[in-house]
Amino acid sequence: MNRKDLKDFKALSFDCYGTLIDWETGIAQFLLPWAASNGLPLSAEELLTAYSKHEATAEAEFPAEKYPSILAKSLRQLGIELGASVSDAQARSFGASVPDWPAFPDSHEALTYLARKFQLIILSNVDRQSFAGSNKRLDVQFTSILTAEDIGSYKPADRNFEYLEAEIQRLGIQKEQLLHVAQSLFHDHVPAKRRGIASLWINRRHDVPGWGATPDPGGSLDIEWTFNSMADFAAAVASE
Repeated sequence: MNRKDLKDFKALSFDCYGTLIDWETGIAQFLLPWAASNGLPLSAEELLTAYSKHEATAEAEFPAEKYPSILAKSLRQLGIELGASVSDAQARSFGASVPDWPAFPDSHEALTYLARKFQLIILSNVDRQSFAGSNKRLDVQFTSILTAEDIGSYKPADRNFEYLEAEIQRLGIQKEQLLHVAQSLFHDHVPAKRRGIASLWINRRHDVPGWGATPDPGGSLDIEWTFNSMADFAAAVASE
């Protein structure tokens, strides 16, 4: 049984990429033509799965570097793994591609509704400039925006969630009044559980097997709520 009704929370913290912004489509839009130019007949899913471990490794090894640099490093390592060339121009272009990644069609409307009920916080593994480009697509005013650039580390590091906890304390919100909303089990739900933060899974890949651009989280998790989309989540709040 859920600990409380959704309406009892006061703040929602969101992962952005994979939850609100369709980062897998954005990444695949770059990787597919790059792979084809190198003679690699790989599907989007194959490329995303191969790519996922390189981004997670880069984020762990270079926590203070901005996200465009992480993307460039990840592409270079993917190229090494696949025996494909990566030019400096391609690495820079991929690093700068975040603002081009599309929002999920339901993100804006759902967030606009939820903003009437909750304070909305972004906790994202990107830099400020990249998120600013994405937020033009979301077109929502967030109470707080916390990025890896601000924090100096990348999820799933505990430091990112400690930073979130400090922010809600600043806002006068108790930990039990916060619900973390995310797609990635690896980046978000596993560390949220470690910190004792309630979480809600937006399972965007509910009809696709595998983990795609996020690493396998390993094991099973007891997640309080699961919805297949932001629209379903907003509808559930409305129904309460």
